[in-house]
Amino acid sequence: MREIYADHAATTPPAPEVIEAMRPFLGAEFGNASSVHRRGEAAREAIERARALVADLIGATPEEIVFTASGSEANNLALKGVMAGASAERRRVVVSAIEHPSVLETARALEARGFPLTVVPVSAAGIVDLARLRAAVGPDVALVAVMAANNEVGTIQPVAEIAAIAHAAGARFHCDAVQAAGKIPVRVDEWGVDLLSLAAHKLEGPLGAAALYVRRRTRLVPLVHGGHQERSRRAGTENLPAIVGLGAAAARAAQRLAAGEGARLAALGESLRRGLIAALPGTRLNGDPERRLPGLVNLCFAGVDGEAVLHELDRAGITVSTGSACSAASPGPSHVLIAMGLAPEDAHASVRFSLGASNREADVERILEITPPVAERLRALAGGTMQERSA
Repeated sequence: MREIYADHAATTPPAPEVIEAMRPFLGAEFGNASSVHRRGEAAREAIERARALVADLIGATPEEIVFTASGSEANNLALKGVMAGASAERRRVVVSAIEHPSVLETARALEARGFPLTVVPVSAAGIVDLARLRAAVGPDVALVAVMAANNEVGTIQPVAEIAAIAHAAGARFHCDAVQAAGKIPVRVDEWGVDLLSLAAHKLEGPLGAAALYVRRRTRLVPLVHGGHQERSRRAGTENLPAIVGLGAAAARAAQRLAAGEGARLAALGESLRRGLIAALPGTRLNGDPERRLPGLVNLCFAGVDGEAVLHELDRAGITVSTGSACSAASPGPSHVLIAMGLAPEDAHASVRFSLGASNREADVERILEITPPVAERLRALAGGTMQERSA
């Protein structure tokens, strides 16, 4: 039985060329990039090549890229680093209600330290309420943080408009683009962002490498002290193999975007969405039907426990999720779906399918073959047929 992996929003399998790019640096080409001998210089050159490739992916300059160990660390560095350098007149942080936990929980930690926090609501489709955002961003705001695309439902935000609102009030703007980078075109100048996060393992790179874009002349206080690495913005010996892998993954992502990978995944996702909604009465899409990441489909199977669907599909060799991997241990409903107005029972009934480079039409056909009878059986066990619940 061939496994169908449809959880690329959680993590992606490293591409073969990424593994090959990393391989020498896991063996004979080891080195500390801070050393001044030959091995150190070779390691430094490899890191700087990777930095240039990451910068190219998002339209930045290499000097604006700070390597971190994860997207969560990049988000923490952005929020805490900006707020640590904020003036006494600008203490407030503004975020959306559907941010990744690494942004929401960091913002709440800052609030506990005396930085006022405003959480802006979103529409039923998961788009930030721009009118409420404008009202919230005043002269006391130092930082606005809104993600580019949501990790659970895939809704894409009007990033350039949000950046303009932040800048009109004199605030900095941070964008968590961990889900977006490599899947849709990301250009930091066109978007107007001051800081932007991305992670290797979301774009067919390795775990353990990520990056924070920091626009020139953006004041950022480091979280980790004790070394001059990353231009003194993040101390610690760099993870050479993983950073090389991030660079290779960024180059591959740029090539695939140019070759139309986004359109291919969007078509697969639309086939999956239409097929499941047609086969399962009472099923509906969570998120915006148009403004969403290609290949990401979050569906509410009303009257069915989403986790039960996940486990049944897993037994059939189909890997999906019920939401953010970082929130998988939380017993409560998704904060994203609740913020979008779903009832707790509908949030618990939702399943995320996220397609990626390895998926083909045959995978969608197999998901469409297996999922409806699974959901039908589970719904019947819960006390009603699909027809009864959709009547």
